[in-house]
Amino acid sequence: MTTLFRQSGNKIQCTLCPHNCIIADGRTGICGARKNNGGSIELLTYGVISGYALDPVEKKPLYHFYPGTNILSIGSYGCNMRCDFCQNYNISQRIAAGFSTVTEAEKIIGDAQDSLHNIGIAFTYNEPVIWFEYIRDVAIKAREKGLKTVMVSNGYVNRDPLEEIISFTDAFNIDLKAFTDESYRHLTGAGIEPVRESLKMIAKSGRHLEITTLIIPGQNDSEDEIDKEARWIASELGKDIPFHLSRYFPMYKREDPATSGATISHLAEIASGSLDYVYIGNIASGGFQDTKCPVCSKTVTRRTGYSLKLLNLDQMGNCASCRTGIYKHFKYLPYSVKN
Repeated sequence: MTTLFRQSGNKIQCTLCPHNCIIADGRTGICGARKNNGGSIELLTYGVISGYALDPVEKKPLYHFYPGTNILSIGSYGCNMRCDFCQNYNISQRIAAGFSTVTEAEKIIGDAQDSLHNIGIAFTYNEPVIWFEYIRDVAIKAREKGLKTVMVSNGYVNRDPLEEIISFTDAFNIDLKAFTDESYRHLTGAGIEPVRESLKMIAKSGRHLEITTLIIPGQNDSEDEIDKEARWIASELGKDIPFHLSRYFPMYKREDPATSGATISHLAEIASGSLDYVYIGNIASGGFQDTKCPVCSKTVTRRTGYSLKLLNLDQMGNCASCRTGIYKHFKYLPYSVKN
């Protein structure tokens, strides 16, 4: 079991994420969820749920992990980044205090087992890394029951905790919020290198990985930056890593106009020069929502929103035309899925 803090004089240092907060007694770290309580870390949000829903797995977004299935999605409060464009700021930037209701792991697992077409449990909505002790307890028990576990995360976590997280997590979607350290620090208050190292660790582990970048006008939307990001993903992680470019809308403290559909589609075209599977999100049309075989170009999955139809696939998730492997994690569904 990973040690998540150490003594630092009359304070403690949290070693969960690269902020490595030094915390005085009675205070919390940057995330607002982890408190120095008499010389040890107390997770203020243990079992505290802010969001609880049965979602299409595509909503995470995960397009190549059991497409067409559902996943029970839960989240809490707090985050170790300070994104002024956060789409979930009402929970991510809320201080974790005054909560008393605790949801036990057995309740979540039971609901997951009882839910239609559900493959498991996703930790999402706010940053799950800071919820470490709780997700560990839930995930280990869930996997013992045959359920899959998913983390939707910013990837800002130290190496030792991430190794343990990987051991009980089946799939990740990591938000890569920009591709220069300057942009990263400006947008999030954190550096990019720990996130890139997390991505490399996850990819090397063999766990399923998809990546999302929210495209913000004037911040991370240059052709050069997206091209470099896609090339890096292809060379360091694999050209078959699904890459999602998501449309920004004004939210929280940022009032820039929404990203245009034309910009998203153009950047997706650039990224597709390096990667096999590029998708766009938060947008109703513009292409780059279907999955095509990278070898023969046949459409194997057609998507409209979170509804999909599986086409030209065998029961193993391979292209039926040329037998190229498309989905490594696949459950054959002899019907169209509408959500």
